[in-house]
Amino acid sequence: MTYKLSEMLLQDDAHIFCLEDQIKDEIRGVLDLTEEILLQFGFNKYEVNLSTRPEKAVGDDDIWEKATSALKDALDDKGWSYQIDEGGGAFYGPKIDLKIEDALGRKWQCSTIQVDFNLPQRFDITYVDSNSEKKRPIMIHRAVLGSLERFFGVLIEHYAGDFPLWLSPIQARVLPVTDTQLVYCNEVTRKLKANGIRAEVSHGERLPKLIRNAEKQKIPLMAVVGPKEVETETVTVRSRFGGELGTIKIDDFVCRIKSAIENGISI
Repeated sequence: MTYKLSEMLLQDDAHIFCLEDQIKDEIRGVLDLTEEILLQFGFNKYEVNLSTRPEKAVGDDDIWEKATSALKDALDDKGWSYQIDEGGGAFYGPKIDLKIEDALGRKWQCSTIQVDFNLPQRFDITYVDSNSEKKRPIMIHRAVLGSLERFFGVLIEHYAGDFPLWLSPIQARVLPVTDTQLVYCNEVTRKLKANGIRAEVSHGERLPKLIRNAEKQKIPLMAVVGPKEVETETVTVRSRFGGELGTIKIDDFVCRIKSAIENGISI
């Protein structure tokens, strides 16, 4: 069987093997990681669901009860409110699902944390405990973003393409007043790129048209270069978020961008 690349989806699925008494701490760690990543992308509202044992399931009642209690305790420790989805768990274990809320108030299920009693048994995975007895570990499935393609689709709609500085595909666009300044513009762009800043030069149109294009394309920063900027080795900066920032030395411009990116803010 063959698949086209367009038919394949990538999921950030990871697997944690742990002991029964480690489930709560491991789940709490995943919840902390999930919150940190979602907040970085600008998602601070989510609906949390805890799904319990379905009618048909593997594993005995005792382990299901322990795992479900561990999930509840981890959520309580986190201080998150959640809803119980009775019987909504997978056949191999209970789970936590997070639905993120975008700028339009729509909810999308992305993050999931699932306890799995089945695969360790199918793969005959064991460990030796402190009493030298063989025991079966617990597996935890962890997907923070879910399908990456789907998540980035939600992310684009959430920002309506108007990404924060750190996330924007092009962070700065260098605009010459005339093509006479093009050599210097290329030098500025090379310096920005050398410092890890995603930058490009745009030319071939009158400056007002270049600025208008950058605004339509929601470029966070525009660095305008005319004869004066070439002479003083500066750029005149216009921010999508902060308006006119004035004329700035190249090194200072680089430092301000890097600091803003590191702190997840705009300039």
